[in-house]
Amino acid sequence: MDCWREALSIANSWIRNPEKGKLPTVKTLRMWLTPLLSYRIKDGYIEIIGGYKLKIIGWDKRYDECPNAEARLVYKKEEKNMFLMISKKIPKIEKYTPKNILAVDVNERSVMAGNETLEVRYNTSVENALHFKKLAEELQEKYSSGKYRAWKSKNILKRIRYFHRKARNIVENWAKQLSHNIVELAKQHNYAIGREDLTNLIDSLRKLPKEHRIKTILLSYRKLIEWIDWQAEKNGVPIIIVEPNGTSSICTICNSKLVENGYRRLKCKKCGFEEDRDKIAILNIKKKAYQRIGGSLTTPPALQMKDVNPNRCREPMKHSKGYLPLESEGSQL
Repeated sequence: MDCWREALSIANSWIRNPEKGKLPTVKTLRMWLTPLLSYRIKDGYIEIIGGYKLKIIGWDKRYDECPNAEARLVYKKEEKNMFLMISKKIPKIEKYTPKNILAVDVNERSVMAGNETLEVRYNTSVENALHFKKLAEELQEKYSSGKYRAWKSKNILKRIRYFHRKARNIVENWAKQLSHNIVELAKQHNYAIGREDLTNLIDSLRKLPKEHRIKTILLSYRKLIEWIDWQAEKNGVPIIIVEPNGTSSICTICNSKLVENGYRRLKCKKCGFEEDRDKIAILNIKKKAYQRIGGSLTTPPALQMKDVNPNRCREPMKHSKGYLPLESEGSQL
């Protein structure tokens, strides 16, 4: 029954994919197992249907009281062993009523989380991952020539696969750690998380130069977003998804088009507002998040203009008028 369910799931996912490629094939030895029917835990061992026993090597005791869910039996070539990874049915944590919104802006070199009073910047791992990707590509280019018989050597192929796997692992570990830090920051301040909808990011990548396009694809923004959503759901942190259009190019005060005024700085000619590009992005994301939920949080404090070289454009310093008035105040999210 478990084999049939897994095969049906793979087939249905392929059928629903509009851009069907080759027929799906099994590349690794793995299998779903249903609790009590296909496996059970008894006397420090896990008994699998068919009379096999696996020794328990470790578990998270925090979830001992939670019932067992589906398990995945996997064969790992490197260790030449079978492993059974058991999931637990953990009760869903109720989301709290947030006091403010923590906006998250994802860029190629850094990820910024904050609002008008808080600002935290995290570096990405794209350069480190790109280093190993280039090592793999250099080996591929060097030994792809017909004069090198070493290309058929298993050691060379293992080395290339190792570099590609290393690059993926770096990005995966970075995404896990960063998502945990962002959600913990929001939970600590009782904030909701506002993020951009990056579902159609691939359409915008075609317009980027080749180097930036490779870095963006390697960084895998979608993987980071999935981990942020998962951590938020796990910790009961509310999350608000907004459209990404204009978050880094529209004035957060008067909605006018911003112009460049130095390295990664933008300025509004209409109201005189000037700020770092990333700071503008998180302010606009937060503003859109408020509009998305109908302004159901407490009215945010007015955004204050920073005194950044006011004589640069020979214009007097202007103060912001704050955010747009909310439709309602004091209601819960």
